[in-house]
Amino acid sequence: MNDKLPLEHALFSSEALDNETELIPLITAEDEEQMNAESTPPELPILPLRNTVLFPGVVIPITVGRDRSIRLIQEVYRGNRTLGVVSQKDSTIEEPHPEDLNKVGTIATIIRMLRMPDGSTTAIIQGKKRFEMIEVIRTEPYFTASVKEFTEQRPAKGEKEFEALVSSLKDLAINIIKASPHIPTEAGFAIKNIDSPSFLVNFISSNMNAEVAEKQRMLEVADLRERAKLLLAHLTRELQMLEMKNEIQSKVRTEVDKQQREYFLHQQMKTIQDELGGNPIEQEIEEMRQKAAKKKWGEKVGETFEKELTKLQRMNPAGAEFSVQYNYVQLLLELPWGEYTVDKFDLKHAQKILDRDHFGMEKVKERIIEHLAVLKLKGDMKAPIVCLYGPPGVGKTSLGKSMAEALGRKYVRMSLGGLHDEAEIRGHRKTYIGAMPGRLIQNIKKAGTSNPLFVLDEIDKVGKDFHGDPASALLEVLDPEQNHAFYDNYVELEYDLSNVMFVATANSLSTIHPALRDRMEIIEVNGYTQEEKLEIAKRHLLPKQMRETGIKPKQIKLGAGLLEAIIDEYTDESGVRTLEKRIAKLVRYRAKQIALREKHGLTITTDDLVKIFGPSHARDKYQGNDVAGVVTGLAWTPTGGDILFLETSITKGDGKLTLTGNLGDVMKESAMIALEYLKAHSDILGLDQEVFKRWNTHIHVPEGATPKDGPSAGIAMLTSLASAFTQQKVRKFIAMTGEITLRGKVLPVGGIKEKILAAKRAGIKEIILSTDNRKDIEQIDARYLKGLRFHYVTEMIDVVRHALLKEKVEHALQVA
Repeated sequence: MNDKLPLEHALFSSEALDNETELIPLITAEDEEQMNAESTPPELPILPLRNTVLFPGVVIPITVGRDRSIRLIQEVYRGNRTLGVVSQKDSTIEEPHPEDLNKVGTIATIIRMLRMPDGSTTAIIQGKKRFEMIEVIRTEPYFTASVKEFTEQRPAKGEKEFEALVSSLKDLAINIIKASPHIPTEAGFAIKNIDSPSFLVNFISSNMNAEVAEKQRMLEVADLRERAKLLLAHLTRELQMLEMKNEIQSKVRTEVDKQQREYFLHQQMKTIQDELGGNPIEQEIEEMRQKAAKKKWGEKVGETFEKELTKLQRMNPAGAEFSVQYNYVQLLLELPWGEYTVDKFDLKHAQKILDRDHFGMEKVKERIIEHLAVLKLKGDMKAPIVCLYGPPGVGKTSLGKSMAEALGRKYVRMSLGGLHDEAEIRGHRKTYIGAMPGRLIQNIKKAGTSNPLFVLDEIDKVGKDFHGDPASALLEVLDPEQNHAFYDNYVELEYDLSNVMFVATANSLSTIHPALRDRMEIIEVNGYTQEEKLEIAKRHLLPKQMRETGIKPKQIKLGAGLLEAIIDEYTDESGVRTLEKRIAKLVRYRAKQIALREKHGLTITTDDLVKIFGPSHARDKYQGNDVAGVVTGLAWTPTGGDILFLETSITKGDGKLTLTGNLGDVMKESAMIALEYLKAHSDILGLDQEVFKRWNTHIHVPEGATPKDGPSAGIAMLTSLASAFTQQKVRKFIAMTGEITLRGKVLPVGGIKEKILAAKRAGIKEIILSTDNRKDIEQIDARYLKGLRFHYVTEMIDVVRHALLKEKVEHALQVA
């Protein structure tokens, strides 16, 4: 250390070091004139001061500790006792360099040097006059600098304005001494006895309550009048602060007694707690600090935690803010910063797990194995954002558990259905009452690892209202380029989500935010075939329901074709959710028989189904070709594929077209296109164009309560119209799907797998579809296509030629 000063560094004589009440006599006007008349030497040894500034005429004691400073004091004291004193720009620097010193300082004389009992050296020095340092010419054994005189500008003697300024300074200083309980009253006598205006300014500047930098600025002002004005402004602020403090103290003095009483009670309580084993709050805070030492978080998180924990430690446990702060600190501690589980790279084992839990779903399984393979080879990869898209009940959500087990990751599921508040994703700010982190951070905390497999369920059902748009908040979460620094409003720190494997599920892509959809890899999960449902029922659903109801395998046996009958007659879905409910009902039926000790056979047959489930709701079957104008189409629904009947009848009239059956705009347009095409190509069917003007046409699609739309019924409508106008039969057991154009082209449509499975269930044997749909057929397992024959067409006329027989229906109308 260089110069340690007491809080109140008043002017003491050498004897006053033992007797603090004896003040040094203040300088006279003659002394000041003599100081100013002394010449400034060209070179001076320089003593840096760390936390004070020396002013001309002022005497201060300093304690020196640096070797360089001790040597300087000793040599100067043995010589002419004159040295230059300058303050450091930064008081924290232990060993300053020349550039760390201010340029303007004060020439000083060492009055006395003493060795203190603790071994330190104390020097009492008095400032003489200012100087300006030109450059440091030597640094060893101490700083020596070339200096020049610092010219001071003084107002003319007897100037009234300046005298008033000095008088105001005296009055303000005396008022501050009276208002401050820390300044001795002797200081007021000292100020009253100062006659010299410049020394008064220096004396008050040296003893004022201000930072070193502000005192240095005062020292560097050459004009005494300006320096006095600056000092007056500072003292005015200081007096105002003291008056405010005293006013506040007088107001709260009555509260102090109460607080003191509470303090003593708390101290007694603390003593009792120490006797019983210590303060539980303090113990818990210490435990938190010990846990924090083991965390793998970054430097910034560590600093924030320590700051917040220190704030918690200072709080009153009975205060309302304590629980808020406690919860925040606890969350920071419980989050798995930098903690990861190790991914398993046994691809064969992963394939076994996926095959064990889910039947089919080859594309999804292949994608998971690909991800594992890349991780195994590269060792590092941004976690992909996968979106499983398909109808309800096909196992999208449960697939997440299997994926987590295959990867060796923790499993977390978060349902987004109906979510409409952005704060559910990003969290609330801590300033709100009842604030909490977003559900993402909550689930990460629950998982205990920063790389779980995170299922975002029903992402297509995210809502939106005045609270914000959660889908937009998810954009940051599901972007591999951004989610390494996810910002939660509650945590107020960036959290790395880039190692989380997000798996979203959706029933419809149309309702997902377009930017959100763009960030995800869409994997379609198709509905199950009847054969797949049968396998799932045998392998998973039936054993699960038997376990849940306590039925043993020897207590129940299913008859031949029973599961097929349940699937065919009592379910209408792409997935297996309804099938599981039916099997659960079946098993409960047997459980009731056993519990009531009713007489029953071991085997449940198809004859028992009506008793268990009631009448069946069998799907539509093919209905024959005895009526002209009736054609079987294929449709896609959210619950899977289905067959669709199109009926056309004609009556004599003026060529009016009527469409019924709750049809959408696109489907109505398909009917118009089909009719216009027939009019334009009537010669191919052997019809006269005038026929269409003399007959009204009515197209109807049964199940009128069900809305229907889409272009895929185009070729079925064309065939239905052609059959009605020619009165020719439609080929038996045939169905069709495809979009049509006015040019006569047949375009491809979607949902082929579901449509093909529906056709097979309905007993269809031949299917007409666009040539461009051949690739969709080739992707379907060959065993599901057994018994079906496909006809690929590009022109609408080819559909009519293949679908219509030359044979006319009975009681055919004479269309001419």
